Amino acid sequence: MAKKKTKRITRAIVAGYLEKVSSRIFEQYRQSITEMITGHQGLYALYRRDKLYYVGLATNLKSRIRYHLRDRHQGKWTHFSLYIIRKADHIKELESLLLRIADPAGNSIKGNLTRSKNLLPVLKKQVKHELWQEYEGLFEIQPSKAKTKKKKIRIGKKSQKDLPLKGILKPYQRIYASYQGTDYKAKVKPNGTIQMIPDRSCYESPSAAGKAIRNRSTNGWAFWKYKDENGELQKLAKLRS
Repeated sequence: MAKKKTKRITRAIVAGYLEKVSSRIFEQYRQSITEMITGHQGLYALYRRDKLYYVGLATNLKSRIRYHLRDRHQGKWTHFSLYIIRKADHIKELESLLLRIADPAGNSIKGNLTRSKNLLPVLKKQVKHELWQEYEGLFEIQPSKAKTKKKKIRIGKKSQKDLPLKGILKPYQRIYASYQGTDYKAKVKPNGTIQMIPDRSCYESPSAAGKAIRNRSTNGWAFWKYKDENGELQKLAKLRS
């Protein structure tokens, strides 16, 4: 008889919390709250009525909140919330996250996510790439309608007959690749030259075009893909089998 799988229960990050408690608690009922939070670490938030004023972290929540009754924040907050965190490993990061989201008026230092990757440059690169593709598509002339003067060219020391993709794909057929979250496109010219879109740089082989993207030796036949007659992406290596 098969054993029944038991659902694993993950322990909560927040072990306990108090929300929107009056600052007068520390003056009138200090003993009651002391017994609950003494020695605990966590995050706390100060409010001026219903508006968030300050976010902080503390290894001793009781002493930290009492301190704010006398420091530069005195008289600027009326209520507090606190959250006891089970483990202290991520408290600083949680505080930074709250500061960046809420941006409280009382915090002079904003959250710093130094160990996290800023994805904005990646997004900008992807958007720029997509915009260039749209631009290229607006002005691209279809090969069947193009009236261009055929001109023999020589790339490097190899003749056109030596280029590996010559005659394998249709003239100007596109090939595709993806690397580190960015999609790349190129078209294979009739002489087998691979021309990148949109920057128009040319390469003699799939491996050379792949190396230009990855900055290291690349098996271009596995890196690049083409669309088959059904519109499905297939590795270029399939054309050599």
